[in-house]
Amino acid sequence: MRTQVNLLFYLKKRTTYKGGPVAIYLRFTIEGQRTEVSTGKSCEPARWNAEAGRANGTKEDVRTLNAYLDTLQAKAQELHNLMTINEDEVTAETLKNRFIGKVEKARTLVAVFEDHNTKMESLVGQEFERSTLQRYQTCLMHTKDFMQWQYNISDLPVKKINFAFLNDFEYYLRSIRKCGNNSAIKYIKNLGKIVRICLGNGWLTVDPYLNYKPKQKAVHREVLTKEELQRLYKKKFCVDRLNVVRDIFVFCCYTGLAYVDVHKLKRSELVKGIDGNPWIYTYRQKTDTLSRIPVLPVALTIIKSYDKHPQCIAEDTLLPVMTNQKMNAYLKEIGDLCAIKKLLTFHIARHTFATTVTLNNGVPIETVAKMMGHTSIKTTQIYAKVMDHKISADMQRLQGKLTEKKRSAKSVVA
Repeated sequence: MRTQVNLLFYLKKRTTYKGGPVAIYLRFTIEGQRTEVSTGKSCEPARWNAEAGRANGTKEDVRTLNAYLDTLQAKAQELHNLMTINEDEVTAETLKNRFIGKVEKARTLVAVFEDHNTKMESLVGQEFERSTLQRYQTCLMHTKDFMQWQYNISDLPVKKINFAFLNDFEYYLRSIRKCGNNSAIKYIKNLGKIVRICLGNGWLTVDPYLNYKPKQKAVHREVLTKEELQRLYKKKFCVDRLNVVRDIFVFCCYTGLAYVDVHKLKRSELVKGIDGNPWIYTYRQKTDTLSRIPVLPVALTIIKSYDKHPQCIAEDTLLPVMTNQKMNAYLKEIGDLCAIKKLLTFHIARHTFATTVTLNNGVPIETVAKMMGHTSIKTTQIYAKVMDHKISADMQRLQGKLTEKKRSAKSVVA
């Protein structure tokens, strides 16, 4: 934005002034804000023309002084023009700092991003998960590659991040990196946190996300049907490790716990609930929110079957959970043996709890949100898909009501 600068030379008398030459100062005024700097020169008050901002007279010393002040004024005006052309932030203070050579180091995108990631890494295990840090590290890598690809530079000032930058970055993610829609949008959102840091610190004055409205596409989330869940639960395997993994997976289907939460689940987190029955009180590692889950009979049976398991005793856990990589590998084998064509992962268990076990059996969505530890009911609504058998049951009830009304109408006519 073009600004107007007013430059004024004036004499600045100290409060202890008694006589003699007075220091000459240059005052910068922009948009009603002003600041000043000493010129390093002085002048007798009687020889100073306050209106012209110069010394009166034709002697050599006066001409030299006025020429010097002219040079300073031209320098200040030229710096103002350059700052305006370069779209720098132009205020009385920034112009003065540029005038005296005190230039604040420009904040750059990569520097701010790296600082954010360093701080996040120090808080892994306290405020953040390792997986969250990895997403931001990957986003930084994509950002660096994008700037090299688009501008042939390794970094750029944060003030250069604008709407066009976001659009070009999104295009790069989709075309060059071959990211899917939702992956590209997630990286854009990760970058958004860095932009908010810049806005909050005043390093960026205009929010480039103001008119940027990306939309994520709905993702089809696989869940097990009631029949598939029963088939899985009743299946007996010859290999013990498959029975263990199947039990833990089914336990998650009836509690809604994610892998990371069931992995750390302690015996002390199995408590007597408000109804006198067993409940699980545990904090979700991802969001640090409390999940309070009544333990259904199937889940309780599984807990009791591992009460004396050596690993559970040694680690004081409810279940003998293996690494996520091993569990998911065994789940694929289990799915094949149970003739389940869906790719089984532990997150399917959480989806199954939300959909097949609770929502499709009439449990209110608010209750499901509490049990799953969601901080927003919008997250729970993602799971609120209705299975075919629920649609069929609802329509049969509707058909029954319509038939009953038809019979009533006939009896009234008769």
